[in-house]
Order: sequence, then C-alpha cells, then structure tokens
Amino acid sequence: MRIGILGAGGMADALGTQWHRAGHEVMISGRDAEKTAALAARMTGAAKVQEREVLAGTFAEAAAFGDVVMAAVLEAGLTDVLAAAGTALRGKPLIDVTNVHPDAYDPTRPIAGAAADLTGAHVVKAFNLCHVDVWRMTPPVFDGRPLAVPLCGDDPAALELVRRLVADLGCTPLDGGGLARATLLEATAAFVIGLWFAGADAQAILTPKEHAGA
Repeated sequence: MRIGILGAGGMADALGTQWHRAGHEVMISGRDAEKTAALAARMTGAAKVQEREVLAGTFAEAAAFGDVVMAAVLEAGLTDVLAAAGTALRGKPLIDVTNVHPDAYDPTRPIAGAAADLTGAHVVKAFNLCHVDVWRMTPPVFDGRPLAVPLCGDDPAALELVRRLVADLGCTPLDGGGLARATLLEATAAFVIGLWFAGADAQAILTPKEHAGA
C-alpha cells in the first residue's frame, strides 16, 4: 500500500516508520523541505528496510502519492494543510489522528467531520487515543493484550484499508461506528488525556468486560 502522510512530526515518524517496516511505501510531507527530508532519512534507517526509502515531498505530493493519506498535524494548522494537499484528497481514504488540548475541545466543532467537508475525502478517525510513543512499540501489547484501536468512518473500503494498517502494527481494529461518532472518539481523547495530565490512571475508569453488565 502507498501511504501519504501530511506532516513530519512525531506521529508521522512513529506510524510511518512502522508501516514502512511492514512493507508499505511511505511519503511524509512538511512545510520545511530540508527537515522533512532529514526525517525521511532517519525513518528509513530506523525501519531497517534497505531495498526502499521513506520518501519526502510537499503536502500536495503526499496526497497524490497515497492510496490512503494520514493527516498528522496540529489541529491549528489542519485546515491550511488540507487546503495545501489539494484536490487529490477527494474520494480518497483520509486517516485523521488529530486531537486538541483537553481544555479546548469543542464537541460542536468536530475535527473529523470538518476534514471530510473540506476535502471530500473518506475520513476515518483513528489512532488518537494514545501517546506517540505507544506507536513506536513493536507491538503495543499491555498485560498480554494487544492494543485495540477504534475506527469511526462511513466508507467501507476506507475502513478496510485502515483496519489493515492497524493490524500491521500488531493492534486490534474496533468498529466505532460512522463518522458522526468520531465526535465521541475526539471527546473521549480530550477527557482521558485530561485525566492523564492530572496524573490519574485513566485506564482504571473502565471495568473488565465481564463486569460491564448483561
């Protein structure tokens, strides 16, 4: 699979390196061409795949390159980056991993829904519940249980591609419902990240499945 990544930060590095290692072709993109190229070279070395390299390009080039595209930029710059990516995103699977600061999230302004409206892409909300370092783990397994990754989206083909990418990380994809429910996933991230910021163990708020009722 060809994966275009809009962004050249931690999420692009962590997820892009894992997917490159898993056999996919990856292009990252950023505003600073020199820094983006340097990150692509580091990702190539970290993945230890000698026969091909992680590529670096512009936002428009990465959008055109990918069979699936991931938006991995700060929420404040997301609109500008999606505009720079251009019309290549229309009708294409677009993974949205974006969060905002817990105190700033507004459920009346869903991020994933706005991305879909701006681009005409088949947006899938995913990978937004974990710190970037979790995505560097090979694989992310806790107490013998692979990490589960909820997905929210409307397009079956886009969801299937993202499920494959989740599985390539050694994680378990979970059906979280349609794109309208991505607002709940974004709000969940804002809530639990706020707990983590406060020093709480956010995972402790949920009981094991056998204690979840009939």
